[in-house]
Amino acid sequence: MKFFTSTADDYYDNGMRSYPTAVRIGYAIVLGILYAFCKIMWRCSMEHIERIVDRDGSTGVIIISNHTSMAEVVAIVTALWRRGRLVRPIFKSEFNDSGIVRWFFARVGGIPVDRGTADMKSLRRASHALARGEDILVFPEGTRIRTDDQPVEVHGGFAIIAQMAKVPVVPMAVCGFRDITPLGHHLMRPVKCWMRLGNELSLDDAPSELKRRERTKWLEDEALRQMYGIRDEMREEHPGRR
Repeated sequence: MKFFTSTADDYYDNGMRSYPTAVRIGYAIVLGILYAFCKIMWRCSMEHIERIVDRDGSTGVIIISNHTSMAEVVAIVTALWRRGRLVRPIFKSEFNDSGIVRWFFARVGGIPVDRGTADMKSLRRASHALARGEDILVFPEGTRIRTDDQPVEVHGGFAIIAQMAKVPVVPMAVCGFRDITPLGHHLMRPVKCWMRLGNELSLDDAPSELKRRERTKWLEDEALRQMYGIRDEMREEHPGRR
């Protein structure tokens, strides 16, 4: 790969460790600064992070989380990067309408997906990244959920990726990030936030009598159930925080 001539597709299709040296150095500097920023501004840490960083195996994992703020992407990616994990967020392809955003997202490991379609190119890219040992971050809700009464359309493509790549799904949840920029406000506030990882799930955990497609649907439903269960658990521990 070349710094000036590589396209966004080159970044989507290749491992982050093969990015041009200048990009990898810039990535490390930016993430180091953002990691410090997260610790100071939001005092957040990832509970049970050892469930990812200490696991056996050479493949990555699929991390799914609820989504209330763009700050969550930064907090999750930097926390795991600090422990030696490279995380590639899945983002909606509409962001690529901006050339600057497309350039930036490609160089920080993002993989675009066309929502509402069987985007096999994105599924294969994610599957290949997992085989290289990179983790994939998915927000099944597809967009930030700014209020509890906002309609939610959950996307279950992560279970198909898990089936293709033969990797586990790790449900997690965040709490408090919605309060960083409440509705009607644009400036970030220094508030404490929380992140918590659950136990990994795989197709092998599905009831043995289920057929292949049913096992994939079971994985999707169970991972989402645990994701929302962790979220509700943290909300109970921190009343009034979302």
